Amino acid sequence: MKTLVCISPGLLEYNQGEIPVLTPGNAIIKIKRIGICGTDLHAFEGTQPYFEYPRILGHELAGELVEADEAEGFEAGEAVTFIPYFNCGTCIACRNGKPNCCTSIKVCGVHAHGGMVEYLSVPSSSLIHGEGLSFDELTLIEPLAIGAHGVRRAVIQPDEFVLVIGAGPIGLGTMEFARLAGGKVIALDINEERLQFCREKLQIPYTVNALTPNVTEQLAQITNGDMPTVVIDATGNQKAINNAFQYLAHGGRYVLIGLQKGDISFSHPEFHKREATLMSSRNATRQDFEAVVAAVKSGLVAPTSYITHRVLFNQVKDAFESWLDPATGVVKAVIQME
Repeated sequence: MKTLVCISPGLLEYNQGEIPVLTPGNAIIKIKRIGICGTDLHAFEGTQPYFEYPRILGHELAGELVEADEAEGFEAGEAVTFIPYFNCGTCIACRNGKPNCCTSIKVCGVHAHGGMVEYLSVPSSSLIHGEGLSFDELTLIEPLAIGAHGVRRAVIQPDEFVLVIGAGPIGLGTMEFARLAGGKVIALDINEERLQFCREKLQIPYTVNALTPNVTEQLAQITNGDMPTVVIDATGNQKAINNAFQYLAHGGRYVLIGLQKGDISFSHPEFHKREATLMSSRNATRQDFEAVVAAVKSGLVAPTSYITHRVLFNQVKDAFESWLDPATGVVKAVIQME
């Protein structure tokens, strides 16, 4: 079968690989769609933590179940997606119901080869029913689950102001689920086209361009002087993460969904006097995946509106680098296998 491998930063190559065979406890999926996310782009750039080359990228996946072992309730031929974070099941995180931060986690497309292939073997325990959703919709379940998990970490209360920094696909999903949780969402980004997308497609009531010189004043005006009680970063940008501490209300919560390689730096007195809470949000759980599937199925979230670029598998190598350029207007690029 044909595969696409990231050999080293900036270098993708098509190769031939063996079609996986069924092994105990695993399932074989014929890949139909592959979503491109920040992790893939950062790996291509050489800025992705926890990453080694060469690596087959891709973890936002949808496909057709070919065969499976120990997958009660699943049938060959059905549309599926899966949870791409393979956990050990025995460490302290797994024992405490947090398999998303397993001490020996293997994320598909990061620690293990991913889905830029024709067929992929995954643990049967990771399978998620398609519930009648299209392959395009199923491809976007994972990035939406990332946002849903971050929102769940924040424990958003009705009518509190929630600042989401970054209007990429993860940020958009975070905004959607913050809205569903009852929050008054504020979108912050440096890209005016993406902010326009937030206003027009997601009906986000407040948008702020981070390049304007008076961001703090704008946030104070929106929040009646209080500042946002929840701040969620979905950029993975060190400068954005460090800057956002100043946007947090007294008593507020700051959730980091975005990930970068450097150190977090902030004023201890400013953080301390707020009695603020800082927390990370890693990956997502089955609870988040199933909540997202239900939200999409019921029409509460329409993720296919995020898709701005679509290519066939044999076009990916030539198109990939262009998706790093903001001028191309990419919100979500999707690879179609056939």
